[in-house]
Amino acid sequence: MLKRLDRIRFRGRRDEFLDLAESPNTSDTECSEEIVIKPRASVRETEEVREAEVEPQGDAQVQNHTEKINLNEVKGHLEIALLEKHYLQEELRKLKEESNVDSLKQELEKERCRRIELEQKINDALRSRLVVYIYFHILKGAHKQKETLVDNLLKWLYDRFGVYIEDFRFQPEEMTVETEEPLSAKRSENILPVTNFMRNLSALSSWYSIYTSAIAFIVYMYVAWNGWVIPMFLFLAILRLSLNYLIAKGWRIQWSIVPEVSEPVEPPKEDLTVSEKFQLVLDVAQKAQNLFGRMANILEKIKNLFMWVQPELTQKLYVGLWLTFISSCLLPYKLLGFIIGVYAGIKFFIIDFIFKSCPKLRQRYDTPYIIWTNLPTDLQLKERSNTMLGRRVTAGGRGSLTAAAPVGVNRDEDGGRYYSTKRGAFHEVFNLPESERPLTVCETGWRCCLINRDRKTPTDYIRNGVLYVTENYLCFESSSSRSGSSKRNKVIKLLDITDIQKYKVLSVLPGSGMGISIATPSTQKPMVFGAMMHRDEAFEAIYTQYMKIVTKATAINPET
Repeated sequence: MLKRLDRIRFRGRRDEFLDLAESPNTSDTECSEEIVIKPRASVRETEEVREAEVEPQGDAQVQNHTEKINLNEVKGHLEIALLEKHYLQEELRKLKEESNVDSLKQELEKERCRRIELEQKINDALRSRLVVYIYFHILKGAHKQKETLVDNLLKWLYDRFGVYIEDFRFQPEEMTVETEEPLSAKRSENILPVTNFMRNLSALSSWYSIYTSAIAFIVYMYVAWNGWVIPMFLFLAILRLSLNYLIAKGWRIQWSIVPEVSEPVEPPKEDLTVSEKFQLVLDVAQKAQNLFGRMANILEKIKNLFMWVQPELTQKLYVGLWLTFISSCLLPYKLLGFIIGVYAGIKFFIIDFIFKSCPKLRQRYDTPYIIWTNLPTDLQLKERSNTMLGRRVTAGGRGSLTAAAPVGVNRDEDGGRYYSTKRGAFHEVFNLPESERPLTVCETGWRCCLINRDRKTPTDYIRNGVLYVTENYLCFESSSSRSGSSKRNKVIKLLDITDIQKYKVLSVLPGSGMGISIATPSTQKPMVFGAMMHRDEAFEAIYTQYMKIVTKATAINPET
């Protein structure tokens, strides 16, 4: 725009002013101290210089000339102002046409109206929301007041009865992890109180201490005669607790019919060798096996008693329960309690003492003892079933079924039981006379392995099986014998044994070993029955029977 104004301003007079093409490249508002614009001298100025150089002709002419120059300058300024005004008007018109102010005003009015409408709607919405907010707070306050009353009531009930309600809350069971205890053979001593109690009762019944048993019998019978049996037992329980309290306080009170034998306590060892650890494992396993074996036998006998496994034994219990039931219905409880109490005292102090002193009487007339000893365990039932099967097969082969011994019927006339192995009758498996039967200590045999060092092949060198001892023979039944064949079984006559001793198969193992070495004239090296858990028991039984046979043979033939 400035360039256009300069063109209009200096139109027709470009020779009097600085040429725009030669002007510096700066705006009108900018100033520079370094660059000084020197306007080019115009034609008139040159003429004036020339005239000034000419000798002045007169003062009048000079004055007229200066006025003329001033008028020309004013005229030029007026032209420039008019041109600028015209130019500015044209520019203003163009700007009005380009900007279109009216349309902008109309749009501005529309936006203003729209803003007013929106403000009105917002105000209406705020008013309605305020009403809803106030109403909501009113309802919330009422509900909160109601909840406060209910919460206070529930809190009071929980404080009063919450402790009792918590007891009935169902909770999942907590899985408790048992702590692992170090392996110790002394762990089984925790049952000593029970065993001591049973030993004292047995000593009281056996009249171990005559004065103690006599006093106890007199007191008990007097109490039973007056019907004070239950109060007496309650008083004994209170007395025992009182004595335990005094013992816990430091009093030295000890009363026992049988003197207690305390085993020497060995100091615990922190570091055990491999052999000591192995021996400890064997001791713990042996004690655990014996304990659980006795418990299992008791439970199995009780189960078989109620399952009519031995009908003649369960029939006695059945009749006794019926008699007791009828007596409890007909007799008054006081008389019934008196009879039971007197009978229990006589049975415990008198009858049991006579039966323990006379075993033959006990085997004939002690009904509870007869029932309990004749009750079979599950292992004995399994052996009997195998015996029945073997006897039937053998009898079928001979064409006679009368040789089979039925379950529950004695095999021998002297009342002895029918003995057998897993593969059939005992005397048939080993080709022995029927009078040969396992001794009482080895009715089920001792599981072991036979090491025959005269043989070279592995199958003949080591054989697993069961070892039995009879009155005259030592019998080994091999587990690998098929179809009842006795080729792999071993029968050794006790009189043929030249040496018998305990043997240790592996010298690296602790202890005295788990084998028995037996030498005979027919073998170059002694035969070894190894891996025997009850080695000491088996050795004592075999050695005792061996010495008995040798003594008897020596008595018959002193020369030999």
